[in-house]
Amino acid sequence: MMLQARDIPNGITIVRVLLTAPVAYLLLEQRYSEALLLFFIAGLSDGLDGYLAKRFDWSSRLGSILDPLADKLLLVTAYICLSWVGDIPLWLAFLVLGRDIVIVLGATAYYFFVGHYQPSPTWISKINTTLQILLVLVLVFSLGVIALPQWLLTSLVYAVCVTTVLSGFDYIWSWGRKAFREYS
Repeated sequence: MMLQARDIPNGITIVRVLLTAPVAYLLLEQRYSEALLLFFIAGLSDGLDGYLAKRFDWSSRLGSILDPLADKLLLVTAYICLSWVGDIPLWLAFLVLGRDIVIVLGATAYYFFVGHYQPSPTWISKINTTLQILLVLVLVFSLGVIALPQWLLTSLVYAVCVTTVLSGFDYIWSWGRKAFREYS
């Protein structure tokens, strides 16, 4: 199979998936400035693959699934690692992971029992993802570069908690209503 230019965004996404292991290692070893650099590179790659897919019409069904999964894999891994070393509360890592598991299980159930779906993030989900990323970046920056005020970190922890719960319920409500309408 020959790779084509239109495969570049998916290749970049796969590189982002592969960055998850070194980021996890660096976080577990508490080498925060290096982890921050890799997290930054992953963020740039996310922007680059999205830009290329849109700019050159290289979007694909695989990319529409793989891209958010790569983002979630990196983010959830960061939460698990940061909670493992005691930098964020364990309950928050479980909450973030639990929400994502509920979404994946719900999407799978919808696909098998209702039909094809086009995943699209809601506004609260976008806010939640932004805050989850911001918490990891700010925390790792604070641990590896310059210590930031504790009130800022605590505020971000609770903001992530609230938006994680709200976006989880929003997904359940929205997709539950769609499924109900399909069966009505």
